[in-house]
This record gives sequence, structure tokens and C-alpha cells, in this order.
Amino acid sequence: MSNARVEPGPAADDRAGVLRAAMVERLRELGAVRGEEVARAFATVPRHLFAPGASLEAAYAPENTVLVRRDAAGSLVSTVSAPHIQAMMLGQAQVRPGMRVLEVGSGGYDAALLAELVGPSGAVTTVDIDPEVVDRARACLAAAGYDRVSVVLADADAGVPERAPFDLVLVTTGMWDIPPAFTDQLAPRGRLVVPLRLRGLTRSVVFEADGGRLVSRGYELCSFVPVRGAGAHLDQVIRLDGDDAAIRFEDPPDADPALVRQAVSWPRVEVWSGTRIGEGGQFEGLLLWLATGLDNFGLLMARPAAVERGVVGHAWPLGVPTIVGKGSFAYLALSPKSPGQESREFGVYAHGPDADALAERMAARIRTWDGGSRTARIEAFPAGTPDFVLPAGAVVLDRRHRRLALSWPSATDLLI
Repeated sequence: MSNARVEPGPAADDRAGVLRAAMVERLRELGAVRGEEVARAFATVPRHLFAPGASLEAAYAPENTVLVRRDAAGSLVSTVSAPHIQAMMLGQAQVRPGMRVLEVGSGGYDAALLAELVGPSGAVTTVDIDPEVVDRARACLAAAGYDRVSVVLADADAGVPERAPFDLVLVTTGMWDIPPAFTDQLAPRGRLVVPLRLRGLTRSVVFEADGGRLVSRGYELCSFVPVRGAGAHLDQVIRLDGDDAAIRFEDPPDADPALVRQAVSWPRVEVWSGTRIGEGGQFEGLLLWLATGLDNFGLLMARPAAVERGVVGHAWPLGVPTIVGKGSFAYLALSPKSPGQESREFGVYAHGPDADALAERMAARIRTWDGGSRTARIEAFPAGTPDFVLPAGAVVLDRRHRRLALSWPSATDLLI
């Protein structure tokens, strides 16, 4: 596939149309497009105009994220999300004609899709903290014929009060907390769709207001660059192998980082759970099951070089579920794939003086997983809500503005 940029012109427009139609069909096959209105929006908006410098093939690849901007330190701060993620979130949002929508995180393309969905009787406002991102979004929207979208330069933590109320707040950046403005500026019976970070895992959660709290109406796996500004959150990192392997924690773990680093030199302990998954099976539910049932939970992030040196057994793009003790760590493993194999077994790799106990603890949690049918209930209460008001047995994640309560209906007694 060529990555060369294609100069604009009639031939390029025709080719873009063909690729756009193919993208929509692939999104249907993936189950990402939910409803003909969303399909029509994707078939209409010229995505390549929002991805300058990318080839047409890259712009219209259904599972490809276009990298837009990095900061001075090289960290990614703005992208055009993959079409299958955008389609999934638009399906969650249930956008209808006439809606007033606030999009948090401006790339331009998603705002154009929203403009198609709300139609001329609706209104779309998109807000971003980065002047370069805002300028680029304005230019791309104008070039594509969507200059009716209002593009605002501001820290989204305060929302956009002058444009409120909104029937929908759609967030396209990873959030550790939910600012009060998101709900204060939401119209009655409005909907909030937010990529919420839950002990390092990110899920696109659909929230609706229920009294003084927010209650989830479903969630999907996703990954987004973290929010900047007042809502930013700094993870704690224990480096195992320079920049090639580290464990990231949302909250400081009860562990000695120096001892955890030394644990790498201990022989690897393996414990297998007896829990298996068929080839092609999905186990995103297991990851959240582990995160909500194990203390000192983080994600092991490793580069291929660390795997090749034997520092860690394997690496996954979004991180490997990991727990730590005072001077040990254990992480999720999957048995090797072999010819003719119909299923693989979940296990645990561990290092350090308490490796056996730590590995068995994670394996015990794996054994209680039901294979994926359970869906967690996620509720967001205002900060300061007394414990007795929260759901019994829920795992509570305290944030600056909210108390997030995660529970598993009919399974709260299984929490470890």
C-alpha cells in the first residue's frame, strides 16, 4: 500500500469516493456502524480533508488512527481517531436531528460527522485546549464545507457555558475524571459519552443522569490520548527496564519501586488457571474483571526489545494487566498458540520473593471470570458522597470531582 500523499484534483476525489464507500462497507462488516444515518454520514464526509499529509489509503483505512500532533516531548496529543472507534461512539451517542452537541477534543472529522447527523436544525460545538489543533480543525472544517460547526479554544474542564445546554456531550480524549461542567451543561435526559480511564483501562462509557448520579448504559473498549489541562492526571510509573518496560498505575501502589525493579532478576514463576478461551474469542471483559477485583493493579507496558531480552514474557499494545506486592509483580499470560489448537489457557507470570502468592492471587481471580457475559455497572456520584449511599460491594475509585462505583450484578461477592 502506498503512503505517498495524493495531490487534490478530480482523479483524487473519485478515488476518495471509492475508498470512502469501501470504508463504510468494512465498518458494516465490523459491526461498528449502527444505523443507516451513521453510515450515510461516513459516506458523505470527506475524511481525507481532515488528514493532511496522509495517503488516501491511510485516511480511509477503517482501523487506522491518523497521528496529527505531538508535543515538545514527543508525546502524542492529537489524532484523527480510527473510523471504527468513531462509528462505535456515534452509535453509543444515539445522535438525532436537531440535537445540540458538545464535542470535547477537536480533530474536525468527528465534528463534521456530528454536523451531518444533527442536520441544519441542530448545532455542533467542538472545544480543544491546543491553539494549533483548533486552528487546524477550523481550516479543515471550512475546506470540507462544515464551517457551521463552532470551534472553541478553551480548557474543556469548564465546558462551553455560552453554548449550553447540550443534548449530548461526546468526549474524544481519555478522561480520568468527569468535570461537573459536563453534567451541569447537559440538558434534561441528555447523554454523556466519555472514554473513561478505570485503573489504566479505557472504556467508552454511555452515561445518563439518574437523580444526583450518572449511571452507565453500556461501554465499549477504546483507547484515546489523555486529556490535558485542569483534568489531566499523572500516572505513577515503575520502570523495569529503562524505557523498554514499565508498569503504569493510576494510583500509587503499595509497593517499593526499587524492590519491584529488582524482582526482574528473579526466576519467572508460572501459574495456570485452567480457564480457557477459544481462538478468536474476546476477553476484554476479563481485563476489567481483574482491574475491579485486585488491589495494586496496573498495566505492564513493554516494547519488543524487552521481550527479546527476556525481561518480560510478552507485550500487548494497550498494556498487560499486572499487580504488584512489596517487591514482586505478576501479570496476565496466555498459553502459546500451536497448530490445530482450538483454545488457549490464561495464566500468570510472576517475579520476586512473593511471586507464588501473587501469581495465585491473580489466577484465583481469573478462575471466577464467567467468560465475558457479565457487564459491569458504572455509576458516578459527586465527590463527598457518603459511603453508605454507594452501591454495596462496589469498587470505589475516588476522583477529584466524582466517586466512581463499579459493581458486577450478581457477582459482587466474588471480589477479592
